[in-house]
Amino acid sequence: MKVAVTGATGFVGSRLVERLQAEGHSVLVLTRDAAQARRVFPEAAFSQVEIRQYSPLESGEWQDAIAGCDGVINLAGAPISERWTPAHKQAIIDSRQIGTQKIVEAIAKAEPKPSVLISASAIGYYGTSETATFDETSQPIDDDFLSKVCQAWEAAARKVEANGTRLVILRTGIVLGMGGAVAKMLTPFRMFAGGPIGSGKQWFSWIHREDLVNLILKALTDPEMQGTYNATAPNPLRMGEFCQTLGAVLNRPSWLPVPDFVLEAVLGDGAQVVLEGQQVLPKRTAETGFSYQYPKVKEALEEILQS
Repeated sequence: MKVAVTGATGFVGSRLVERLQAEGHSVLVLTRDAAQARRVFPEAAFSQVEIRQYSPLESGEWQDAIAGCDGVINLAGAPISERWTPAHKQAIIDSRQIGTQKIVEAIAKAEPKPSVLISASAIGYYGTSETATFDETSQPIDDDFLSKVCQAWEAAARKVEANGTRLVILRTGIVLGMGGAVAKMLTPFRMFAGGPIGSGKQWFSWIHREDLVNLILKALTDPEMQGTYNATAPNPLRMGEFCQTLGAVLNRPSWLPVPDFVLEAVLGDGAQVVLEGQQVLPKRTAETGFSYQYPKVKEALEEILQS
């Protein structure tokens, strides 16, 4: 297949491109920074990768490159784990809503059209709760910023179905791998200063990066997959238990809590991503027969920290 990927140089996207090429697919990388993409995907190692610079919030000639692609995987979006200034909040929503609109617009123009769009979303769609359990049929219960972002993001993607294109939306939890959330937590634990973040009672719904990439690849090639799926492991846990497990795998104590105000001082409103949470179960994902390599967090952390 020929597959277009946005967000390809990111934590998930870079691994996805490696796997796509390894499985014999050719990849069109749509990127805002072609020079950076060439460093991530050097031509000598990534002979089946074409790099194309694009302006994700604007229509343009880049959209013509979608014609002839068999599938599109849309992972682009401004990071949420930063201080939410008014400007950054606008970038968070524009990069997802308008960015997805421009991808859908490109698919509508394309001849021949891609047969599938896989569009990222997030479990922030559901809002936060210490008591509720969410699956793909659940409605959002909080009218908070992240929920609004996810609803607008998904609404933009759903317009592709008018073109006859199969749509798969993946509501992704916290992605674990050597990078992202785990990397940020390693230093205090290795200095014997690790512990639960906030109350420790908030739910932590997660997925190993390899399982997320495998799920994306399944969605790309399985014509039966259509609609919304939770991209989370089947065993969510509370933050306190996650930090205890991380400490045990590192052979370090997990007793020194990180106060709310410390995170809020660094991240502002963005601290709610880790201070609040939701228990999300991948019910529809399980019904597809998808097999997790890392269904439990101890196995996931052991693999990450040994790699």
